[in-house]
Amino acid sequence: MSRVVRLIAMKWKTLPAPPARFDAQVFLDSAGVKRTIAKYARASKIFAQGDPATNVLYIQNGSVRLSVLSKTGREAVIAMLGPREFFGEGCLAGQTIRMGSATAVTPSTILIVEKREMVRLLHQESELSDRFIAHVLSRNIRIEEDLVDQLFNSSEKRLARALLLLARYGHDDTPVRAIPTVSQEILAEMVGTTRSRVNFFMNKFRALGFIDYNGEIKIKKALLSVVLHD
Repeated sequence: MSRVVRLIAMKWKTLPAPPARFDAQVFLDSAGVKRTIAKYARASKIFAQGDPATNVLYIQNGSVRLSVLSKTGREAVIAMLGPREFFGEGCLAGQTIRMGSATAVTPSTILIVEKREMVRLLHQESELSDRFIAHVLSRNIRIEEDLVDQLFNSSEKRLARALLLLARYGHDDTPVRAIPTVSQEILAEMVGTTRSRVNFFMNKFRALGFIDYNGEIKIKKALLSVVLHD
């Protein structure tokens, strides 16, 4: 089991990044794409579970939380997204309503492309299509790894992994990276544990020098040792 966990931890660290030669933002700005730009304050709802799924969204800046609400009212955080990421793409696969909710974690600027326009672009623009497919595949890999993480890893490792993902480690070699302000309640929802456990481990990580936690959360690369430790 320890070898499996180590392989999983190393795999998410090296997720394939979108091709550097193509900037989706530059393309969407310059190609005459019909789109709407919307700004959302912190904690604002971008769309809610059950809303009509009629468009694809792209984060220009800020951060977004994707979550699902159960019939009993329990919320589970699916993903935390940052700049240059798409979401809401389920409408392209035939979803007529949103299967979850999207909420701005920090003040965010979102570019909204209607489904019909996005389908046209994907058919006609090969570079955008390649970038978008890479995004969807990476998202699927992340979901698979999250499931294995929930099944086999301790809550301490799950929290460490969540913090590293929020800091986007694996995208470059920056030794210290700040993450958007995220409450301990949301972190608890992300890793499937209680707020008190999150608080305990956050204090532990800070005492070990893995994070700086004084209002803004700064994640150090040394936190990887928690994920890789057998």
